[in-house]
Amino acid sequence: MALGSGSDFAELLDALAQLGESQQRLRELRILLTRTMADDGGGLLGLLGPTTRAALAASLADPSRVSEDLIDSLHCAVHDVNEQVGTVPFVRLQLFLAPIVESCRRLLGEDASPPDVFLPGLNSVAAQAYVLAARCAFETRDDGASRAFYAAATTAAGAVGAPWRRAMVHMSHALVTLYSAPGLAPAQRLVDAAVRDAKAGESVTVRARAHALQAELAARAGGARHAHAALSLARYDLDRCRNDDPSSSMTGFSAAHLRGSEGVTALYTGDPSEAHAYFARSAASLSTSRERVQRAIVLTDQAAARIRMGDPQGAAALLHDCVDTAVSTGGRVAFLRLRQARRDLRPWRREDFAARLDDHMIDALGV
Repeated sequence: MALGSGSDFAELLDALAQLGESQQRLRELRILLTRTMADDGGGLLGLLGPTTRAALAASLADPSRVSEDLIDSLHCAVHDVNEQVGTVPFVRLQLFLAPIVESCRRLLGEDASPPDVFLPGLNSVAAQAYVLAARCAFETRDDGASRAFYAAATTAAGAVGAPWRRAMVHMSHALVTLYSAPGLAPAQRLVDAAVRDAKAGESVTVRARAHALQAELAARAGGARHAHAALSLARYDLDRCRNDDPSSSMTGFSAAHLRGSEGVTALYTGDPSEAHAYFARSAASLSTSRERVQRAIVLTDQAAARIRMGDPQGAAALLHDCVDTAVSTGGRVAFLRLRQARRDLRPWRREDFAARLDDHMIDALGV
């Protein structure tokens, strides 16, 4: 099965688009076929169409043959893998990424000499591929590989010459570090670096996301004033975002995501009812398959707010949905948030609603 550029499927999508089919329906069809390919156990090269495979093989043998078309095809392949987050387990996404990551590593190696004009494009696709590989490695509990991929992504993004790209790497790395390293200091250093790069870059959307993450870290550290100041900057930046923002096809940061950051800030600065309202609005807006992992995280935060509001039974009801998402995606963060929420429910461990949640988690997760 081949779904990449130059494949019969790509031609079919183009024909359907010209016949008037909506981009959303075409996206759903592509996601369905990719998931089917993953379920059948194939797909190592499935996202690279026959034309791309031939061009890639020629370029690996002779890097001087790298072309703009090849770089565009690799970008599309990375985008396709990223679109599967939330629908395909992370361990399978690693298989999709493997040939792209290895190709980027070889084409940018010391022994390779692709044309200088294509180096920014190659570094751009490499940075995206390495970040996604780092995320997948983290989600599958391989922290050493994750750190190595983030280091490679930082180097590649820095070579592109657009600071906002490196800011995106720092933000992803910060979120992973928050859950894999003790204390807030390591994640805080990465967030500070992300804010510096975002301010120096041209993407207002990336700047908004960096300020939102800065607010979350400040709130967790107890700095309410600093957190609310960062949130104000994030709102200001988001209001100024345009469709032609250079990161518009990559960040996915929206008002729904900002509401999640507003909820975290309220949760850690002492107003659980306000936090609950933010989380509820955010979860309702995160409806696409790509947003399932983020929605599960928001729901666990909403459950934490309900516990602090004195509604443990309502919190347990929310967590059942999170259990199902954690199982289907293999997401580590959702599981970690679930474990913390279950700890918060310990005072009610003898209640029926807590026992039902325990049974669900044992049956689904084996914990």
